[in-house]
Amino acid sequence: MGYFQGKFLLFHDTINDEGDTVTLEEVYHIVPQLKDYLTYMPEEYKKRLIIKVHPSGYIIHQKDSPLDYFGIVASGEHRVINEFENGNIFMIEKNEPIDFIGEVTILAGMPKTSVTIETITESIILYLSRQDFEDWIAKDIHFLRLVAAKVALKLYRSSYNRGAKLFYPPQFLLLDYLINNVESAFLKDPQAMHIVVKKTRNALYEEIGISVKTLNRTIARLKEEGLFAIQKGKITMSPKQLKCAKERIGYYRQMNVKQ
Repeated sequence: MGYFQGKFLLFHDTINDEGDTVTLEEVYHIVPQLKDYLTYMPEEYKKRLIIKVHPSGYIIHQKDSPLDYFGIVASGEHRVINEFENGNIFMIEKNEPIDFIGEVTILAGMPKTSVTIETITESIILYLSRQDFEDWIAKDIHFLRLVAAKVALKLYRSSYNRGAKLFYPPQFLLLDYLINNVESAFLKDPQAMHIVVKKTRNALYEEIGISVKTLNRTIARLKEEGLFAIQKGKITMSPKQLKCAKERIGYYRQMNVKQ
């Protein structure tokens, strides 16, 4: 359970029959870094802020929906996904706080969202009307720079990673994904004999961006080559297998350079 689990929070208003209230200071207590973002925010906008706490798996907004609000993600992770008419889902990126919701659509002057955003973990989000956000960034160069820097970072990551799916084989894409997840887990627990990648096949397909058929074929091939094991349907990797996987990734990169 999170600090504000299950509540719809509006500044300076009563939340429920017990008379619980929440203030911006309480949010600052949880996320002190947020103060820097709201340093020059006009007081009238602060009074109109709405805070919502969403559970994991909550759809913040759906692709092609009208967007009339802006959000600041104070805590919690979320993923940006693209949904297609044939039912396929592709995860564009995963973002951590502090982040923004709707800034690309609004800055582009577009009325509807181009992606779906879904929470991965419980998230505290501050909402502001689209009009208030547009007025705010016109007055506050400090906040505008923070928003611009975040948009630039997202574009940089997208540009940096986009070529991988075009030029590398599915074995590279899967191993690269697994290495990133497993290596960080070993850093947290250096004594672990192996790390379990707690992702379903469907989640892997969405996040890596290859078809289910290709993913299953790639998993079977790399398992047969001993680069990881399967336990109770989940991929596991030992330190030795991680080392071998990193060597294989290096090989794929060298081959791509030669081509």
